[in-house]
Amino acid sequence: MIYFDNSATTRCSDGAMKIMQECLQVNYGNPSSLHKMGYRGKDYLKESRETIASILKCQPKEIYFTSGGTEGNNLAIKGVASAKKRLGNHIITTKIEHASVLNPVKALEKEGFEVTYLGTDEYGVISLDELKAAIREDTILVSIMMVNNEIGSLQPIAEACKIVKKANPDIIFHTDCIQAFGKMSIIPKKLGIDILTVSGHKIHGAKGSGFIYIKDKVRVVPQILGGGHENGMRSGTENVPAIASLGVAAKEAYDNLDRNREHLYAMKSRFIEGIESIDGVTVNGHTGEDSAPQIVSVSIKGNRTRAQVMLNALQDNYGILVSAGSACSSNKPAISETLKSIGLEKDLLERTIRFSFCPENTFEEVDTAIEALKDLVPKMIL
Repeated sequence: MIYFDNSATTRCSDGAMKIMQECLQVNYGNPSSLHKMGYRGKDYLKESRETIASILKCQPKEIYFTSGGTEGNNLAIKGVASAKKRLGNHIITTKIEHASVLNPVKALEKEGFEVTYLGTDEYGVISLDELKAAIREDTILVSIMMVNNEIGSLQPIAEACKIVKKANPDIIFHTDCIQAFGKMSIIPKKLGIDILTVSGHKIHGAKGSGFIYIKDKVRVVPQILGGGHENGMRSGTENVPAIASLGVAAKEAYDNLDRNREHLYAMKSRFIEGIESIDGVTVNGHTGEDSAPQIVSVSIKGNRTRAQVMLNALQDNYGILVSAGSACSSNKPAISETLKSIGLEKDLLERTIRFSFCPENTFEEVDTAIEALKDLVPKMIL
């Protein structure tokens, strides 16, 4: 089996698994308990929080643990809207956001908030001029993802933050970093970011783990109420094993960041070079270091090349696992907003698949995938 669906989820690393087992079977106390087992549970949270804060060059108190990207994005969007609704009701986001941003925003629209959805160019990159023109006196929140999860486009976050803060320093800038964290250096204060969200299972941590960075003094209304865990921001007994695994996975990712990025970009380049000569194959978005290192979106012309058919053929005949866009919505009959936003031909909207790599993948696996597509595509486009 060759696994090229790492943007959907990753294999839990050995280090992350080891500390999870330790938390589940040895030091399994509730971190709110006032005994030594509880204190040890609290230590795991402290260690992971400090590890992540060190990576982001922020204060540990600015890191709050969540169950993953969806919860983090909901907390950011709904929490800011609740906190600032008396100051304005306008939100800016993009057409290519993950569903965990778009659906909360759409829910707020039904409550009376007004939303501007920014488009993109053919590479999936927003226009800074369009962003500048969209800002209004009643704008309270801007949410722009750092890396698109379907085609790997990189957004100009630093420049976007400057535009927003120049227009009104009180506008909250949120960015979904779920496909960016672990793949690039991210310093929120340097970039001008107020809130960012991350999911652990995208970086070889456990599913059910994630965190949200909220800049000190930025007000966000909690969305899960209870015993006041996470300094009141996210109630509920902390998932210590998953959070501990997140801390280990984050450290592993950033200890090896440069080497991993070089390897990912090299595999991506080799893969694209190998498939671009195949008739009917198109690679979407930027393809060099102006794109994310781990994602390649491929559209294939032909009457028999619908995404699910290609997925099944690659899996059944070649042992290669890929996905059709976002795994969070790949089992639903919806056309990708990202692919529509980049102006992809209507005929190709349902004929696009995503290959996503991780540092554990090899050049041999890439070469096998290239040969598989060279063999499969001509048969499918007849």
